[in-house]
Amino acid sequence: MSNLADIIEQFILRKLSDENNDIVILKRNELADEIECAPSQISYVLSTRFTTERGFIVESRRGLGGFVRIARIAVKPHSVYEDVAQKIDETTTLEEVMAVLEFWQLRDLITEREMVLLQQFVTMIYKVFASQDRVGMLRMIFLTLGKFS
Repeated sequence: MSNLADIIEQFILRKLSDENNDIVILKRNELADEIECAPSQISYVLSTRFTTERGFIVESRRGLGGFVRIARIAVKPHSVYEDVAQKIDETTTLEEVMAVLEFWQLRDLITEREMVLLQQFVTMIYKVFASQDRVGMLRMIFLTLGKFS
């Protein structure tokens, strides 16, 4: 007998495989009702099994009309962006991220405009979010850049 987290994960993966573009939009409460579990259990599975490291981007909106959007991202092996994303952790400093962005710009991996925009966004992330939240956001940014390289 599978545990509940496995059941939820398999349910979501089946929904993803049914979609042609590897994106599925779900209502957390409706999904919880269908699987007969608490919405917090859905949130747990999303945060632990549908991570950028495992090839997913999850966007969640709460409240009326809220939803969860899960997208499978194509991961290219040996991508410079993915390598940096994997190395990001809670101890990564703002200065280290800025140095990476400057390096990429000097190597023409991103434009100067992209670098400045990313620097502003990363600075905001470091000012507003706790370290564990920062990690996921930074990884998502770098993995998204990798998709367009």
